Amino acid sequence: MTPVWVFPAYPLLLTAPMAANLIAAASQSNRITLLNPIAITLASFTTQGTGFLIAFMISASFIYRLMTQKLPRDHQRPGVFISIGPSGFTAAGLVSLGGLASEIFPSNHTLSADILKVMAYMTGLWLWGLSIWFFLVSVGSLWKYVRPEKKENFKFQMTWFSFVFPNTALVTATEAIGIQLGSEGMKIFGCVLAVGIVVVWGLVVGRMVVCLWRRELLWPKDGEGRVSRQEQGQETD
Repeated sequence: MTPVWVFPAYPLLLTAPMAANLIAAASQSNRITLLNPIAITLASFTTQGTGFLIAFMISASFIYRLMTQKLPRDHQRPGVFISIGPSGFTAAGLVSLGGLASEIFPSNHTLSADILKVMAYMTGLWLWGLSIWFFLVSVGSLWKYVRPEKKENFKFQMTWFSFVFPNTALVTATEAIGIQLGSEGMKIFGCVLAVGIVVVWGLVVGRMVVCLWRRELLWPKDGEGRVSRQEQGQETD
């Protein structure tokens, strides 16, 4: 079992950030009256919560696997980063919607807006901390490949793109928290993470092009996804 099992829940995990962007765009263009922000917020909260709980149950099973068995095989190891996405996207969506509470609720419901904002900020901070923990665990799972004798076991696979997409959730959540809480440190930290993701994306794409040119990908003999007998024996052990 790997965090890739979380993928079916990912479309649900993007509803709250999309709802926040939709309400913010309508507010900035003075067209908020054309929407029903309360209905959009409630629907996105419900859908986001469903996706996060599904992903959380899968992540709990994955953590149990880590405690009782070994880490995933070498070519599946980058997929560990996928576990960052659920908590990161949920934190970004909740914090962003909390910051729009005054736009979501009518002016005569200021107390409801304040309650929503506080709850969204607190929950978002908890989930941001969880995504940071998963990020550290994911980085730690790749530590052994720093040793020269282990680098040959870490050949390029398309799973390397897991270094990029799930971490965008962490960047989005960090930037949202920094903006809503007015924290310059969080904003700078988010910018540093964003620059790091751009660099990693460029390295991964460049490596993919090199492997395609050398016919190391999409070729039957040495194609992507081929599992060696040695790796099969390691998994059996």
